[in-house]
Amino acid sequence: MRIFLRRALSAAVATVSVLALATLGPPAASAASFYDPPSPLPAGGNGDVIRHEASTFYIDPIQLIKADAGVQRIMYRSTDTHGSPIAVTGTVLTPNSAWHGTGVRPIVSYAVGTQGEGDDCAPSKALAAGFEYEGPFIAGLLARGYGVVVTDYEGLGTPGDHTYVNRASEGHAVLDAIRAAQRLPEAGLPDDGPVAIAGYSQGGGASAAAAELQPGYAPELKLKGAYAGAVPADLAEVAKNLDGHYAVGFLGFALVSMNYAYPELNIPALLNARGKQLFEQVRTECTVEAIAAHAFTQSSTLTTDGRSLTAYLGEEPYASRVAEQKIGTLKPTAPVLIVHSALDDIVPYAQDRDLGRTWCGKGVKVQFSTSLVPTHVLGAVRAYPEAFAWLEGRFAGLPAPVNCGWF
Repeated sequence: MRIFLRRALSAAVATVSVLALATLGPPAASAASFYDPPSPLPAGGNGDVIRHEASTFYIDPIQLIKADAGVQRIMYRSTDTHGSPIAVTGTVLTPNSAWHGTGVRPIVSYAVGTQGEGDDCAPSKALAAGFEYEGPFIAGLLARGYGVVVTDYEGLGTPGDHTYVNRASEGHAVLDAIRAAQRLPEAGLPDDGPVAIAGYSQGGGASAAAAELQPGYAPELKLKGAYAGAVPADLAEVAKNLDGHYAVGFLGFALVSMNYAYPELNIPALLNARGKQLFEQVRTECTVEAIAAHAFTQSSTLTTDGRSLTAYLGEEPYASRVAEQKIGTLKPTAPVLIVHSALDDIVPYAQDRDLGRTWCGKGVKVQFSTSLVPTHVLGAVRAYPEAFAWLEGRFAGLPAPVNCGWF
């Protein structure tokens, strides 16, 4: 019954908007075996493919439009928050059409936005079922001839909780996905060609984090640029905005993530009975489920002492762990495009402007673009053409536009 409701809800959302905040795809038929990593993990390096299998990518939930691409579901080696080896799953997509651009076919590592915490929310499952709300953007990348790899991130599909908006874990997963795509013979993609990173919202944070980490973590990659939309660069500020918000379920996702990455925080100890129930519930929820179930909840009603959860963020041991997620402390060496709506209702606009200025101060080639489209979701749609054009310029070898000092 639960899977049926997820199917019905996802189809309804997709009909209203291709970018509605939902990812409710059912697990693939082979999910129980494919997503279970071998123990111990086989020896190897970051980005090595552990296993793979043929898959599909439907752009619509009715499964009428199948992407014109070869599709492989993969499991690959990566590293978690603390540098320990983990298995991450994802999807590699190779256009069936020939590449007609300059040089060899590029690869774009696409980092998806908020999917949820439950294993059913994994992008590789949603893509195969036609439920991935960012499918149209991914299809647009394929239409331009790029190879595309989409990570599931740590803990989506695979065992353990998903480390939602965790800077290190997500950045590693995005970069190692490129390595895996390059090393998978069945994908037929260049093993040493140009690459780029792209993402919006949670994916914007993952893209920005990967761009920062790449010089030290994956210096061999020929990274031409990173598009990062609506980046949650400062989680403390995002949390304040989400408390009592219709998307307060995202704050629940972040609590689960922090507790999994840093178990010594023992976040459930802060929660009363209602808070513990919400914490356990969001561990299995996808985006729309969490919005529907927890909209406008005040976090002060979830704690044992009646204080808001955001009140704890300035105290130790929580403050230092949240500070570790701050994006902007490192310097990307590749150009970056940041797109954000000044009317974003989920991720505060000012923190991305500050991120762009910080990177500019470090000598990064930043193009910062402000839109006035209302809401977080419509801001993503508005960014589509700009992101496509910017990526085309990077792969064509054109000078990266820079507007440092003008925003």
